Amino acid sequence: MLNLRTGINRRELLHVGGLSALGISLRDVIQQQATAAPPRRDVNCILLWLLGGPSHIDMYDMKPLAPTEIRGELNPISTRTAGLELCELMPNLAKCTDKFSMIRSMHSYSPTHGQGDFHLMSGNKLTNAINPPGFGAMVAWQHERQRTHSIPPFVQVGKLASPRYGDPGFGGYLGHTYDPFVVDKDPNSDSFSMEAFSPPDSVSVDRLSDRQSLLPAIDRFQQQTEEQLGFAHTHDEYQRQAFSMITSGKAKDAFDISQETASVRDAYGRNRVGQGLLAARRLIQAGVRFVTVKGYVRYGWDHHPEVFPRLRTEVPPYEQGYAALLNDLDQRGMVDNTLVITAGEFGRTPRLNNDPRAPGRDHWNRCFSLTLGGGGIKTGVVVGSSDKHAAEIKDRPVSVPDFAATVYHALGLNPTAELRTLDGRPIQALPEGEIIRELV
Repeated sequence: MLNLRTGINRRELLHVGGLSALGISLRDVIQQQATAAPPRRDVNCILLWLLGGPSHIDMYDMKPLAPTEIRGELNPISTRTAGLELCELMPNLAKCTDKFSMIRSMHSYSPTHGQGDFHLMSGNKLTNAINPPGFGAMVAWQHERQRTHSIPPFVQVGKLASPRYGDPGFGGYLGHTYDPFVVDKDPNSDSFSMEAFSPPDSVSVDRLSDRQSLLPAIDRFQQQTEEQLGFAHTHDEYQRQAFSMITSGKAKDAFDISQETASVRDAYGRNRVGQGLLAARRLIQAGVRFVTVKGYVRYGWDHHPEVFPRLRTEVPPYEQGYAALLNDLDQRGMVDNTLVITAGEFGRTPRLNNDPRAPGRDHWNRCFSLTLGGGGIKTGVVVGSSDKHAAEIKDRPVSVPDFAATVYHALGLNPTAELRTLDGRPIQALPEGEIIRELV
């Protein structure tokens, strides 16, 4: 069994233990490995977030032999990977299943929107006391420690806030410094590239600079009259980063997807999802480390009613944009250093409900699917399986912390890192989870 913290298996560990009498310690071996290893390339990430919980049984884990009230209206099609079938609405993805892998045996602790989002985006549970930082925030935290600030490390295209729980995947207890720079503009809009990083029309860059220089004076006055808490520093840093981004020509260029050819834009799809993924690719090329993209065009994926009409609206732009991104990254030689994830907070109930508008599916966290590939993750692999109705896990259960540990591994994050809340409490970054051995 592989030791996640050292990369040494049990047999090697016993062997090293036997060498200690000869004056060679485990610490010496680990230090030698670290010294000899070549420097690791930064791995970036694009997360296409399918807000609402996509129907695993209608998209990734179809059961054509199940009764009608289970299997529904859509049919499976064969793919490039032997034995793997996908929904008939996914012809583009079917041709490139060698470029991603799928987990069909995910399970989560909560079937509730918000809680599920925070869990999947961080690997840690949201509680009244702890708001966990997401993967992108952890990358931003690491990025800051490397002292490289030429472009924002973490960007989100589209808002994903939960009315009850707030913004998932943000800085959480680390503070607003590690929140993404959010651009709530439809990437398919003609004004997207011009307005994403532009100051208001009435405020020039010179005036922005004047305002920026005024902030320290105001802050000094506030510091004399108020007790300084942790949030003050993070707020100052957040404002500094926002000012830098607004005046950054590099950031503006990255968002200017009009620089892409018409054929490339068409390949991704002229819609929010496709153009959002194209913008994400450009941002990664420009130096952004983590990009979250809002993954729907109209309804989201919370299909309590009308699951099949809504899937026919949402699946085609999702699968076209996702396939185009995978092919584009491959052609540009960006696969090895770009992890791509598509996921939602849970799946949908295998049995159709009786919603009067049209049958739909409700929340289901006991067994669902997600996809990931690139960034050193093995592709063309299907991990785990479900029972005959996609209701329960049949083999190889994968927990959300296991998935998170695998993401941490791919991105070079340290799961044992000691983080600090704004009030100084120490918290381990990822206290649970084992790397999914089939994928690394």
